[in-house]
Amino acid sequence: MYLSTLPRHEGSIVKIGIIGAGNIGRILAERLAREGHDVSIANSRAPETVDAAALSTGARAVWAADATTEADVVIVSVNYGQLPNVAALVSGAPENTVIIDTSNYFPLRDGKVEGFEDGQVESEWVQKLYGRPIVKAWNNITTASFRDKAYATDPATRIGLPVAADDDAQRAVGMRLVEETGFDAYDAGVIADSWRQQPGSPVYTNDLTAGELPAALARARQDRSAVRRDLMMKVYLERIDADGKEPDPERQLALTRAIF
Repeated sequence: MYLSTLPRHEGSIVKIGIIGAGNIGRILAERLAREGHDVSIANSRAPETVDAAALSTGARAVWAADATTEADVVIVSVNYGQLPNVAALVSGAPENTVIIDTSNYFPLRDGKVEGFEDGQVESEWVQKLYGRPIVKAWNNITTASFRDKAYATDPATRIGLPVAADDDAQRAVGMRLVEETGFDAYDAGVIADSWRQQPGSPVYTNDLTAGELPAALARARQDRSAVRRDLMMKVYLERIDADGKEPDPERQLALTRAIF
């Protein structure tokens, strides 16, 4: 439905609105505009405060209220604690707009959300918040890997990213855009199973290839993911405390892999 009805320009979706101009949102704007999409991006402040790097390939900075207007795709790239602040904007997007969520829940940062500690799937909570279906994508890669490891030509090193959604056509849209940002997209099934790509799972920030993703997703344990998520954060914060700085990207990857 969505791929066949979305307007095209040289094979591209015309209107993409990005809410959130942080690390991931900024890179998404740059890459998707380079692919020929009509991209707008907004932060929580005024358009003139959006980082110029996000606009370097043709994306436009807009007010948040305008990012969803007539959009074919809306990408929400904010912290979990900020999702309620943008819920009305997302819910008010056109009926056929594909909503893609990149966020992850970390209780140390976002505060505890009732139900998550008992195993509620994060993206099911987001769907309920918005009152509409979402696609889960781009949530399991670090900023450094997203920035520096895209477009690898060797399948043995090209990172695969899982994409989950309840609607097959919406999932296909998400997968197509993941591919356009320089990674292999992997069909991760429905939102009820998207806990397998949340923090604390073997695929989270592990830089796995698409060929490695099926086995890693199968190893995920829903009853242990929250424990491992918090362990990962404790190890990471301990290294910051001990070294006086954040681990470099390869050290961070090694720490994550050691847990899994």
